[in-house]
Amino acid sequence: MPSNLLNSLLEYTTVDIALRERVVSLDSPAVFDSSFAYMAGHRLVQFSTRERDVFERFVRGGGFVFADDCNHDIDGLFARSFEAQMADIFGAAALKRIPQSHPLYDAFFTFRDGPPPTGLELNGWGDDLVHDYLRAIEIDGRIGVLYSNKDYGCEWDYDFRNKRFLAEDNTKFGVNIVIHAMTS
Repeated sequence: MPSNLLNSLLEYTTVDIALRERVVSLDSPAVFDSSFAYMAGHRLVQFSTRERDVFERFVRGGGFVFADDCNHDIDGLFARSFEAQMADIFGAAALKRIPQSHPLYDAFFTFRDGPPPTGLELNGWGDDLVHDYLRAIEIDGRIGVLYSNKDYGCEWDYDFRNKRFLAEDNTKFGVNIVIHAMTS
């Protein structure tokens, strides 16, 4: 997924980017070398004391975290544990639904109906659960943590050369997320 999103940033924008993704442990001081972090999963999210401290300092210090639930549900292990970690760090009411009129949806491309759906939301699991909103934790009027139950990571996880077969490039919303993170 990161290489596909990097390809889209190169294709559509003039953003100066490193051409390789960096995987950094949450307890590492290297976290502070970047302003954008991506985390995804489908299992338990349980920060150590050090990881919690680094996460909070990163977000409060101006960093942007895009967290994506690979289960795309509202009551799975990742959702429950990630939301609990955010409540412990930022307060029970910190993670709020963002409106479809939020500047995120016009940061580069326009998404009038809010976050685009993913093919994984209608994936045959039997739930047909489509989330028509994202949630965020705002710090001083800017998004510090953007949280998705839509599983964008798996939606964007294919060889970037295959984008030419898509009727509409589904990574465009990822471009919006990065541009919004860099400009807000």
